[in-house]
This record gives sequence, structure tokens and C-alpha cells, in this order.
Amino acid sequence: MDKENIKKTRRLRFSPTRVILSAIVFTISGYLLFSVSKEVLTTIELTKDLQVYTKQLETIENETRDLKERIEKLNDPDYIKSFARGEYSITKEGEQVFRLPSIIEKDNDKKDD
Repeated sequence: MDKENIKKTRRLRFSPTRVILSAIVFTISGYLLFSVSKEVLTTIELTKDLQVYTKQLETIENETRDLKERIEKLNDPDYIKSFARGEYSITKEGEQVFRLPSIIEKDNDKKDD
């Protein structure tokens, strides 16, 4: 090859247009990679938040179910009577209440000695 062809080949390889176009392509590629990585991180955070909120929802649903069951029980007069008798030592006329010490009270008494 002669010297003119070698100069043209070198000039084509390192032309300012190619350098500018390459810089633009690299810049756009870098921006797109940054955007994708940012979206992936956001998705990971949202997935973690979703798991936390799902657990909270499950807890609230369980509490709601328990409260509805308690409401149903409290609407039953027999349950109210037995609850009041057991919890507050309410007696019928002529009955006597005997409170026996529980296991916890016995353990506390032994520790005090």
C-alpha cells in the first residue's frame, strides 16, 4: 500500500466524528445502565415493604377475626354470666366464692420466704 492509503485508513479510525459518536453512545449507555440499576433497587425496596405490609395486614386480619368472635360471645347472655362469675367473682344469691391460690401465687410466696 502506498502512503496515501495508510493515512486515509488512520484518519478514518481516529476521526473526530467517530470519537464524538462513540462518546455519545457511551454516555447514553451509561445513563441507561444507571437508570436500570436504580429501578432494580427501587423494586427490591418495594418488595421488602410489600412483605412487611403483608405481615401487618395478616396480623390485623387475625385481630379483627378474634374481635368479631368476642363480639359474638358478648352478645350471648350465658357467656356474659359465666365471664362475670369467673373474672369478677360475681355470685348468685346464696353462693359462696372460694379463691384458691394459683401456682404463680404459690411460687411468689416461696420466693418471699
